[in-house]
Amino acid sequence: MLLIPIFHVGAAILLDDGTIVSGNNQENAAFPSGLCAERSAIFWTGANYPEKKIKSIAVVARPGGSDLFRGVSPCGACRQSILEYETRQKSPIRLILVGSDHSILITHSIGDLLPLKFEEF
Repeated sequence: MLLIPIFHVGAAILLDDGTIVSGNNQENAAFPSGLCAERSAIFWTGANYPEKKIKSIAVVARPGGSDLFRGVSPCGACRQSILEYETRQKSPIRLILVGSDHSILITHSIGDLLPLKFEEF
């Protein structure tokens, strides 16, 4: 029997009209077939609110079986997806990360976490 480790990640997106969209990670035994919470929420937002701007994305994680939340930052693929959304909407997306000690890290833009980002020249 194959056991898939459970690591719950949630993302909430605040749109420019006040709408909040949420997403969660989708794990799959055929790694890397799953999808991160950030991209799950971003892609759903892009499909359902294509004219809206994303103002903020908040991310929190919790290992399965634990009541303690952990700080996680977006993976490289998520950072690139957020960057491309920022570029399309021509405005920064604030990133809010919740740490295990309940501290909060807020960045002005995904560029703060992706200093050597892929950009059009």
